[in-house]
Amino acid sequence: MLRAGLLVVLTLGFATQLTAAPPNVVLILADDLGRHDCGFMGGTAIKTPHLDKLAAAGARLDAFYVQPLCSPTRAALMSGRYPMRHGLQVGVVRPWAAHGLPLDEQTLPQALKGAGYATAIVGKWHLGHARPEYLPTRRGFDHQYGHYNGAIDYFTHERDGGHDWHRDDTASRDEGYATHLLAKDAAKFVADTAGKKPFFLYLPFNAVHSPHQVPEKYTAAYPDLKGDRKLYAGMLAAMDEAVGEVVAAVEKAGARDNTLFVFSSDNGGPAPGRVTDNGPFRAGKGTVYEGGVRVAAFATWDGKIKPGSVVTEPLHAVDLYPTLVKLAGATVEQKLPLDGKDAWPTIAEGKASPHESILINAAPNSGAIRAGDWKLVVHTDLGDDPDGGPPKRKKEVQAPVELFDLKADPHEKTNLAEKHPEKVKELRAKYDVYAKEAVPPKSRPRPAGFVSPKVWGEKD
Repeated sequence: MLRAGLLVVLTLGFATQLTAAPPNVVLILADDLGRHDCGFMGGTAIKTPHLDKLAAAGARLDAFYVQPLCSPTRAALMSGRYPMRHGLQVGVVRPWAAHGLPLDEQTLPQALKGAGYATAIVGKWHLGHARPEYLPTRRGFDHQYGHYNGAIDYFTHERDGGHDWHRDDTASRDEGYATHLLAKDAAKFVADTAGKKPFFLYLPFNAVHSPHQVPEKYTAAYPDLKGDRKLYAGMLAAMDEAVGEVVAAVEKAGARDNTLFVFSSDNGGPAPGRVTDNGPFRAGKGTVYEGGVRVAAFATWDGKIKPGSVVTEPLHAVDLYPTLVKLAGATVEQKLPLDGKDAWPTIAEGKASPHESILINAAPNSGAIRAGDWKLVVHTDLGDDPDGGPPKRKKEVQAPVELFDLKADPHEKTNLAEKHPEKVKELRAKYDVYAKEAVPPKSRPRPAGFVSPKVWGEKD
């Protein structure tokens, strides 16, 4: 009788798991955020109370990797596949680009929409705008609000003289500071959607990317900071406030208990030490060193992720695709194989990383791979131009490869390549497999005579 009762309990518990409502997902992406600029990552110079509170309620992802630049990370998030498979591993989707995330890629919102989710992008797209087929509402988003390009003016919403602010992929003339507008629209989407069906809110802020612009009230709290660092601090404070507004909207809708929040930067901070703070990690945006690709990140879901926990196992942006799709109860099977792995056991249960190795990037002139605690960085005498132009010869030729033991040397100060040639050979073999599969980069320099349209994404 006892066994029968236990069987009933176990069966009911399993059934409850199967029939539990799929979580709402709020995926927040900061732009060009320094790893150590938020309080939850150890920063003290800039106050980020809303992010800190949300992070403390979940797990800090201490070894979360992204790509060195904006568009590549977005491609990884949206597809679950390394951007070298898209030709997006070098540079970003510039205003004049005729390409975007390839149309044969199934996107994360498409997969979630197929599972019954309402989907919205509120913020920066940066994955193609030259053809209508590349626009967000054609890639799985029910609702779009924000901009297509990077580096827009936060007040005029222009890029290179062209208007770049849209609602549902139609030009919007809403006035106001971009971060404020995004917060308002994101909160409204939550209010309008919560309780009716599960929702996926992708909130990729343009903050804290240049141009460094912010209402003066946000910089008043930082009288000791100067120049761009002071403006950056105000921009981060405004973004933190915006995150607080969205969390408040989720709570007001009674949806907090069944909402998973994921936060990350799209790359490490640029100009570290002058504008951003990547802490002791080496270098910053545009590089494959830890300061460029190991970013501030956390995941929070009340009752499902242990508050105050820290995940030290390495994960990558590509992992969010299969993780979120599986949590939604959808299938991860698709035409194109995923590079991402289900990271939920690592995040929620403290299990080991699902990866034997993580490709950090594979570009024609540079790249990196991490396997366990070992990281291999590959160089030639040419450097990639982050703006998508032709390679530029470096003033100083670096060693062809660098090998780091990240457990003993997380700040990449000591190159162990000569001391451990067998480990170099092992990791180089893994790296070369990816490098041979890489699609040639699609970034091109600005064409002569290029003229911005009056409205980005629309024909004159």
